[in-house]
Amino acid sequence: MVLACPPLLGASSMGMDAPAGTPGGPGLALIAAKALTAEIEGPGFVDRAVVLIRDGRIEAVGPAVDIALPADYAVQDLGPLWVMPGMIDLHSHVGGSRGINDMVYQTNPGLRVSATVVNDNSALQRAVASGVTTILYIPGSGTNMGGQGVLMKTAVARYENALVRNPGSLKIAQGDNPTRWGYGMGRLMMNYHLRHTIRRGLAYAAQWEAWQRGERKKPERDIQLDVFRDLKARSTQVSTHTQYYQLVMKTILMLAKEFDFDVYIDHGSFDSWLNADLAEHHGVAAILGPRSVMWPRAPRFDTDGQVQGSAWGFQREGHTRIGFNTDAPVIPQEELFLQAAMGVRYGMHNEAMQSVRGLTIVPALTAGIDGRVGSLEVGKDADVLVVTGDPGDPRNSVERVLIGGETVYDTSTDRRRW
Repeated sequence: MVLACPPLLGASSMGMDAPAGTPGGPGLALIAAKALTAEIEGPGFVDRAVVLIRDGRIEAVGPAVDIALPADYAVQDLGPLWVMPGMIDLHSHVGGSRGINDMVYQTNPGLRVSATVVNDNSALQRAVASGVTTILYIPGSGTNMGGQGVLMKTAVARYENALVRNPGSLKIAQGDNPTRWGYGMGRLMMNYHLRHTIRRGLAYAAQWEAWQRGERKKPERDIQLDVFRDLKARSTQVSTHTQYYQLVMKTILMLAKEFDFDVYIDHGSFDSWLNADLAEHHGVAAILGPRSVMWPRAPRFDTDGQVQGSAWGFQREGHTRIGFNTDAPVIPQEELFLQAAMGVRYGMHNEAMQSVRGLTIVPALTAGIDGRVGSLEVGKDADVLVVTGDPGDPRNSVERVLIGGETVYDTSTDRRRW
């Protein structure tokens, strides 16, 4: 039987306006049957765990026998329920105006989806109910270089408070969609456009670096190319819509090897797993989905009659940083957990919590935001899910969601029905 979370103890009686666990409120102690801490190294879980939350951040996490409960903390014993970090999706289009594409030019590095964010919209509300607490909201793939995404929390009303990082990535599409643009380009022309724009952008970034060293006058700002300063400094990433073997190989060889960008595979479908060793060598993460399997004898491929999982293929070939995405609304944002479940169903080994890590710490590391989110570790944002069990098992459910220590979804009071 699933038990609804009981009311917080002590929050109202202490006479404070701010809820327990949030800035200005009392501390919050969660006692759970298991904590899926999901660090990138180690076992990644603690049995009979306590998580202490103060001022919106995790203050302590560990076995209950080792952590004393402060006297002034609100205490919530979750009984048989588990806790885990909030899930992260690095490929989403539901943070605001759906499918934003500026398709006048083939490369649009200056386009910013941050101007179109609609906080706490209905798609994000459904995402929260399934435990997705952070998304990378990005432009569509109508052009070769679609513009800049924004990393944001899903259930925070004000943009300034929801923002995790801007720019969240530069979106590049090395796939079929841009070939439909204008006169119908082939891939050689797309590669030409990418190289031309990237070389301009890196030259622009180098001018700013020279100015900062006192070697030249201050450059004139070009908002189309500003993102390349972040890319050159590796303070943001290239998220790449790339699917087939040839496309993924070009993503790695051009963007990671040739230009030394922090880049990751964003889709990785069909036969792309054959590049797993090359991706691993160049530190290119594989954030897979939503096409998670290849069916027997597809039009371009022959799998010898097998239904083959993408995550299985990458893992089998030695890739160690595998995550999942939905491309929402292609797959609804609330079904992110199902992408991990399908990865396991179709062959991915899960004995080291690979599915949970692929929903949490792997995308956090990939996006360079692991200092804030992705695991239950001291000092990180208190984005915490209360779950009935392993989220990769569709029979389990999310019972409560905290973002920054604040309860934003709770089935005992506001289960959403659609």
